[in-house]
Amino acid sequence: MPQEIESKSRSARTLLPVAAILFLILGGVAFWRAYPRLLRKTGATPAPVQPEIVLSLHGSNTIGAQLAGALAEEFLKRQGARSVSTSTGPRADEFRVTGAMPGDARLKAIEIQAHGSGTAFPDLAAGKCDIAMASRPIKPEEAAALARLGDMTSPACEHVVGLDGLAIVVNRSNPVSALAVSQVAAIFTGQIADWREVGGTAGPIHILSRDDRSGTWDTFKALVLGKGLLAAGAARLEDSRDLSDRVASDPNAIGFIGLPYIRSAKAVAISEAGATPLLPNRLTVATEDYLLSRRLFFYIAAAPDPLVRRFVEFSLGSDGQTIVAQNGFVELNVKAGGSAAAAASTPEYLRAIAGAQRLSLNFRFRPGSSELDNRALADLDRVASFLAAPGQSRGGIVLCGFSDSLGESEGNQAISWKRASAVADEFRRRGIPPAAVSGFGAASPVASNRTEDGRQKNRRVEVWLRVL
Repeated sequence: MPQEIESKSRSARTLLPVAAILFLILGGVAFWRAYPRLLRKTGATPAPVQPEIVLSLHGSNTIGAQLAGALAEEFLKRQGARSVSTSTGPRADEFRVTGAMPGDARLKAIEIQAHGSGTAFPDLAAGKCDIAMASRPIKPEEAAALARLGDMTSPACEHVVGLDGLAIVVNRSNPVSALAVSQVAAIFTGQIADWREVGGTAGPIHILSRDDRSGTWDTFKALVLGKGLLAAGAARLEDSRDLSDRVASDPNAIGFIGLPYIRSAKAVAISEAGATPLLPNRLTVATEDYLLSRRLFFYIAAAPDPLVRRFVEFSLGSDGQTIVAQNGFVELNVKAGGSAAAAASTPEYLRAIAGAQRLSLNFRFRPGSSELDNRALADLDRVASFLAAPGQSRGGIVLCGFSDSLGESEGNQAISWKRASAVADEFRRRGIPPAAVSGFGAASPVASNRTEDGRQKNRRVEVWLRVL
């Protein structure tokens, strides 16, 4: 009898948990079925399911304010997404591009945070983003902090996604149409404070500048200010559109912005000692002859997630570059431009390019090196694809090499010919033998040889296409 009681007791203890579990399951099912009715009675709505972030881009406001979203929308569509749309985030200059993928109930999202190039690299290092957007090259200390992800200056990590001209803008009523870089520097450091000192109508100059986190500011500081300090009374703004609109509404204002943000303001031509004043336009920026032209970058890990790689490849491809152009920047797709030669052309140079059209690029080299830089390496294949299109082979390409003015004339001519020959060898490897290869030394400078940045611009190889 005690054994029977013990057996029944054990059975009861076993059945109790089972019964409790069944009660919870049945209760949960009943509640789930009743939940919609309860919501309708109370007027409450269920918390929305947050989209799954599959890709994130952080950094440059110049890239992120508009271009990154346009690329993200088209990229999601090409991945098969439906109902693609862009919404603003919790803070200014934050966006989400979302889309519904076939067979997946949860929305997929590409996150964009455009708080300036200075935020890009810390976020990439911390794993907060997949792609660092920058409107300036990465700094050595930033590259060192990201060394575990790869060499950030290598072709695997550094990608030029488009080109921009840093435009110096004034009000449309301002009679000033051209400024030397030295005059721009003097204005923004406060040394020139009245418009009459640079040929304008007398009146105080109102300075507007991008903020410290901006890659646009970093570029302006490097190319214009150098070691000079921004005038104490300058207004600092985070958004390029806001800056442009304020210049457009103030007859005494001056500012600097990216090419797509000129809007209702007026860009002035920029000159430097020994070079012709140039306005920022598609050809002068595409060739990077415009003194304040700049590159726009995506930086990624050397071995990224496949989706990251696909997004970058799409952005750099022909269709992605069309989107770059549609958003006001200068695309990397190769075009045949006009036949205007550089300033101070020599008779030899003019004979070499006679009957030819300029292609919309220059080949440039790593600083202090005869190696092609990352943009040039990608442009080799872009030119090859351009020439492969029907009707584009024409009379062959002409390569014209140039150097800076340091050193003896004979040595500079040899260096310029060596650079042009290096580019010619790359084209021969692609089955494109150039029609002519020449070196013109320090002739036809596009920038001043007094500065390192100017000398770097002058070390170039132009590409011309003979017209039959």
